[in-house]
Amino acid sequence: MLNRRNLLRGLAGGVGAALGTPLTTDRLLSASTVNTKGEIKLGASSSTPKRVIFFMQNQGFDPRTCIPEGLKKSESLAKWKLPEPIQALEPYKERLHIINGLHGTHTSPSHSAFFGALGGYRGGDGVPPSPAPIDSDVSQALPLTLMPHLCIGSDSIENMRSKPTIATLSASGAGQPIFMHSNPNHLYQMLYGGISTGEIRKQHEARSSVMNQIEQLAAVKGSNLPATDGQRYGQFVDGFRDVNGLRERLAKVSDHLRQFAPEVDSRYNAPEFETDWHDVLLDLGVSALKAGITNTLTIGSGRGEIFGAWKGIGVEQQGHNLGHMNQPGNPIWIKIRQYNSEMLVRTMQALESVPEGNGTMMDNTLIVYTSNNADKQHTNGANWPVMLLGNLDGAFKTGCFTQLDGSRPINSLYSTLLNVAGRPCERFNMNEQLAKKFDSQEGVLREVLV
Repeated sequence: MLNRRNLLRGLAGGVGAALGTPLTTDRLLSASTVNTKGEIKLGASSSTPKRVIFFMQNQGFDPRTCIPEGLKKSESLAKWKLPEPIQALEPYKERLHIINGLHGTHTSPSHSAFFGALGGYRGGDGVPPSPAPIDSDVSQALPLTLMPHLCIGSDSIENMRSKPTIATLSASGAGQPIFMHSNPNHLYQMLYGGISTGEIRKQHEARSSVMNQIEQLAAVKGSNLPATDGQRYGQFVDGFRDVNGLRERLAKVSDHLRQFAPEVDSRYNAPEFETDWHDVLLDLGVSALKAGITNTLTIGSGRGEIFGAWKGIGVEQQGHNLGHMNQPGNPIWIKIRQYNSEMLVRTMQALESVPEGNGTMMDNTLIVYTSNNADKQHTNGANWPVMLLGNLDGAFKTGCFTQLDGSRPINSLYSTLLNVAGRPCERFNMNEQLAKKFDSQEGVLREVLV
């Protein structure tokens, strides 16, 4: 039976996800082909379909957990054995690029850089986003999709249930956060509720009805507000309008979506551990990429904060205390990083299973793995390690390690991503004054490009 209280409690999830820049009908049609039946054919853009996945692990990414012992200078990874925390990536070493020596001192990360981690600017707890972070900009630069950007976030089961959405990592612009989905039931309903049956279909229809009613009611009630309040209220109304529009667009490609919708099992409604939800959230995110619903996926493990839990892999401690442990050689962090690596492998395998062009979807994909907190908790951001997997249609070097001198910021990697995505960018979210202080040179990070 439908629970009205639970239904209303989940509304924020749908609205939050729509606070990015959804694809309008006109833009959708310009990027797709419509047949004589009015059906939309996805992937009809003349551009090569590309996609980028950002995987952000909280509490820092110590370079000693990913760089082979003894490797000090830039060279091929071929003769080196990957360390235990990322051992799962050994079979995929030829697709891996480990980068050490970027910095983010200008982001003041401390406990977390929050929006500044992907934005390349000063962030902080409770500080609203400034310009759009790299994941949002990349999603707009890549060939258009139904929903340019999808964010998912994992945490303890208690936090994911009590706060099914949270915004700490991504935004579509200044003061416009994009919310991460943390309840897989809500995300499944949003993406695939229109093609489901039984109780899920009932919940989807009831949720849709309420959303339509709230949009209409909110539009009327906000018409007489003062200008300043009216603008804020208008953004709220637009959020409901956007998610309702997304639901309609997804309905137009229902036959296509049926090929990619994951099977709903007991992990959705009766998870034994929080990692059950972590796993199905990843499945839903990857399915959205495979279906062409989105071109950019952001994964926030710990949701950009100092929290997070992994009891399902035998880690009993959780939250802030994890950040005060040394990561190298630590059995707890070995398990967490191994779990991350296994998720990366699952993602690559899923994309490799789908033919695309002369290869597979993975051939046109790039995975960016790093932390929202540079190398460790309470860091000044002087070293910000990154792992890249894939080459985005041959653009990035793979199978190698690159050691930089610490003079180039994470912004240089982000401007490189934008250039490869098709949007020229000399400096990413840095004015000339900041660039002179924090970047030794202007332009792309040439060391990572083919």
